[in-house]
Amino acid sequence: MIASQSGEQEVPVSSGTPANSSINIDYHALKKAALVLRALNHKLRQQLLKLIEDEKRITVTEIYVRLRLEQSVASQHLAILRKAGIVSTEREGKFIYYMVNYKRLDEISLFVKNLVG
Repeated sequence: MIASQSGEQEVPVSSGTPANSSINIDYHALKKAALVLRALNHKLRQQLLKLIEDEKRITVTEIYVRLRLEQSVASQHLAILRKAGIVSTEREGKFIYYMVNYKRLDEISLFVKNLVG
């Protein structure tokens, strides 16, 4: 296997194809895409997202009280959603409000639609 600087690796193709063929997959981008999909494929994070959507803007305190979660659990799951770009934050004084990033969800939805055909 040969790795390029972009994180793309060339993997030799099995017999039955021309000898000079190779599959070019950017494994770094693939791993990032998997993390984004995994962020959405979790029941609690889906509940968080639904609550944030219903409220439009909500603080972490309101989230963990409404969903009856430990503060640390709510924060960990919100961090995963934030890292995937699924929610965005806005600071107002000492409060941080969470909002759904609809543009990002549209991008993910289009990607999934194209992926599954």
